[in-house]
Amino acid sequence: MANSFGTEGTLLVGSTSYKLHRIAGLAGGDRLPFSLKVLLENLLRFEDGRTVKKEDVETLLKWDPAADPDREIAFRPARVLLQDFTGVPCIVDLAAMRDAITRLGGDPQRINPLVPMDLVIDHSVQVDAFASASAYGLNVELEYLRNKERYALLRWGQQAFRRFRVVPPGMGICHQVNLEYLAQVVFRGDDGMVYPDTLVGTDSHTTMVNALGVLGWGVGGIEAEAAMLGQPVSMLIPQVVGFKLHGGLREGATATDVVLTVTQMLRKKGVVGKFVEYYGPGIASLALPDRATIANMAPEYGATMGFFPVDQETLDYLMFSGRDPEQVKLVEAYCKEQGLFHTPEAAQPTFSDTLELDLGTVEPSLAGPKRPQDRVPLSNMKSTYAKSLGDFIEKGADVEARKKQTVEVHAGDVKYDLGHGAVVIAAITSCTNTSNPAVMLGAGLVAKNAINKGLNASKPWVKTSLAPGSRVVTEYLKEAGLLSYLEGLGFHLVGYGCTTCIGNSGPLPEAISDAVTNGDLVVAAVLSGNRNFEGRINALVRMNYLASPMLVVAYALAGTVDIDLFNDPLGTDPNGAPVFLKDIWPTNEQIKDAIRSAVKPEQYKREYGLAFDGDDSWKKLVVPKGQTFAWDQKSTYVRNPPFFDVEKSPKPVADIAGARCLALLGDSVTTDHISPAGSISKKSPAAAYLVEHGVKPEDFNSYGARRGNHEVMMRGTFANIRLRNLMIPGVEGGVSKHLGKSASDGPEMSIYDAAMKYKDEGVPLVVIAGAEYGTGSSRDWAAKGTLLLGVRAVIAKSYERIHRSNLVGMGVIPLQFAEGEDAATLGLTGTEIFDIAGIAQNLSPGRKLEVKARATDGSEKKFTVLLRIDTPNEVDYYKHGGILPFVLRQLIAG
Repeated sequence: MANSFGTEGTLLVGSTSYKLHRIAGLAGGDRLPFSLKVLLENLLRFEDGRTVKKEDVETLLKWDPAADPDREIAFRPARVLLQDFTGVPCIVDLAAMRDAITRLGGDPQRINPLVPMDLVIDHSVQVDAFASASAYGLNVELEYLRNKERYALLRWGQQAFRRFRVVPPGMGICHQVNLEYLAQVVFRGDDGMVYPDTLVGTDSHTTMVNALGVLGWGVGGIEAEAAMLGQPVSMLIPQVVGFKLHGGLREGATATDVVLTVTQMLRKKGVVGKFVEYYGPGIASLALPDRATIANMAPEYGATMGFFPVDQETLDYLMFSGRDPEQVKLVEAYCKEQGLFHTPEAAQPTFSDTLELDLGTVEPSLAGPKRPQDRVPLSNMKSTYAKSLGDFIEKGADVEARKKQTVEVHAGDVKYDLGHGAVVIAAITSCTNTSNPAVMLGAGLVAKNAINKGLNASKPWVKTSLAPGSRVVTEYLKEAGLLSYLEGLGFHLVGYGCTTCIGNSGPLPEAISDAVTNGDLVVAAVLSGNRNFEGRINALVRMNYLASPMLVVAYALAGTVDIDLFNDPLGTDPNGAPVFLKDIWPTNEQIKDAIRSAVKPEQYKREYGLAFDGDDSWKKLVVPKGQTFAWDQKSTYVRNPPFFDVEKSPKPVADIAGARCLALLGDSVTTDHISPAGSISKKSPAAAYLVEHGVKPEDFNSYGARRGNHEVMMRGTFANIRLRNLMIPGVEGGVSKHLGKSASDGPEMSIYDAAMKYKDEGVPLVVIAGAEYGTGSSRDWAAKGTLLLGVRAVIAKSYERIHRSNLVGMGVIPLQFAEGEDAATLGLTGTEIFDIAGIAQNLSPGRKLEVKARATDGSEKKFTVLLRIDTPNEVDYYKHGGILPFVLRQLIAG
């Protein structure tokens, strides 16, 4: 498509001529950060005078790095990446949209992805079996038993929708598969046009592919569905924070330690809604998997992206991971032609702000016990644990006596005392780290050295697991002769998927869970994951620490976090001599030798040559046929959702009057708090629904696996066992009060039950929250469930990027307290009746609205809030009741 700037040209690579939009040489373009250059190409390619205007391109070329973002642009990603927890609801929604468009007189074939869409099944396998050679087979068998309805839906989607591919279970984690196989770095269009590989994904850690110089980030499933149907992603031209790296890692430090340090630094800096771009001489010292670890945790440090530009290391990785050599040549030629190729002597781009890190100062670290940004140097771990423990023990108790409390455990012939700080889960898990051969082979070497020193077993109370993000990992662990040593310490393969990192840790052994419950013990998990929010890893585990796979092995040997690994021994050798961490820790050179000898391109080619085939269980699934889905009214996994029961024209928006507060929440309420992904409590409203529909408790599965059923998910909204509704002080769990028309107090009940009573009475609802509301996963059900409970507005001190967007995308209005104000400063208790005026008149981004909070004694508080509908497109979405009804009406209208 020609544009106003005359940028269309040709690129000759070997004997093949390609078309491109040339960005090098455009006035102002050379000074832009690499990430904004990719956005620039996107705007040039799609300039049409309507969704992308000449002025949009000019604004980007004249980008003011210091200015607050105020220019909306339309970004069109080249592809969409899904995982099954968020992908199944997407396919359910697409199937429901086909039904809706048929009902409204349209053509169901209009509902088809317009860009390539890949879904990787990685979120469903759970760690039921562990520490045995049969664990993998048993877990896969249970995975299919629990999820055959969901998987049949995905198989149907493969044949019903164009441009939709599914990577079956057992191949790996979507971000690692994307890094190692799916990502092209430069895309080739059907028309001979070449352009940067870009994407959005329905998982917040989509940013991992930023390590390859691929522009992409996580969005809610709602926004992803709109993107795959041709709707541009509406965004403000962001600020870009430059992060300068220099030096190299010292002995004993890993990429995991780097990313935990970076996360702490950037959270302190404040980068929500911004791009982070890495630069400086230190980049050259980082292997691409190290960069992937750093890019992966962009959501944890709050940024939209953590971008590394393409350089020689990128090309080497593409070749090594089995990409087509012709594709690698294209990547090199295109990036060099476009000024997208980084070299050490290249001029530094202009940034909005900068900070820097000497990699040589990075020390071994963990993060926890309940936030990824709370880095703990390994040298301080014992003292930090002791201080944290006091925060978990109930106030008023004899804290010092409680700290020493233990429970005697009998497990078969084994007897031991379990106390606070015991490590009950040690999991080598998550694409964040299992994509990195250095730390995976490092973990294998730690295990080998430990066994050779006589440390032959992890502690008996530790649930150990190995869940790599791709099958390549087990290939090179076997090649190095290290897998058997990991198995010797109980780290047997349990599955190729996210497992413990997303809460699929499975149940603790009964003897352990009884001891934790009966003794009210504060026990710990150590995992090589990216998130450790309360209630996420396991309902009984209150302390969760992120660490490198090497430290995961060390803590499995120690069995407790109440230890100084620098000075306390892990155990003794056969002669009774103490064995310290330093005695089993490999050198950097030993790890490099293992990588050189064990990691080979053929492993990538062999495993990914079968990426879309699936095993016999996948191939034998009974799959519905047809272009519309045959809904099973008895299914408890897949139900036709209510989001598309719309008319051809939207109703006028209205002010909110007479609303009650469903929940009054504090700071850092995560999407895990709002919509948990883990196990379904037997005492929850979701459990009651499942039992009513003939499901046995042992077959409940997880909330994540039930996301295709809105009845389960709305009952699970705000059902996290660690959620604290400040309307009911001192109580944890999804509870609220149902307040009468004039009452300031009422009976306590589940949040779901209270919401349904308000719904029957025709009372709208609000949620009031603190700072960083909606931090964590890109969980669209956190917004969908909020809507289905009858919540019309959320008022918070601040929002995490994706959740704010998801709320708008579902037609829930996000409002922000004025600077310096919150529920506490305004004296709000959650018992007031709320009126929100100004929604019906002249709704526009950044408007101020007035809220009245009327107490039952007749007193009234008025305060002003900021409308966090941030772009004109989002105004349209809200007026239509959400982005998907908007897209549906657009498609019907042609």
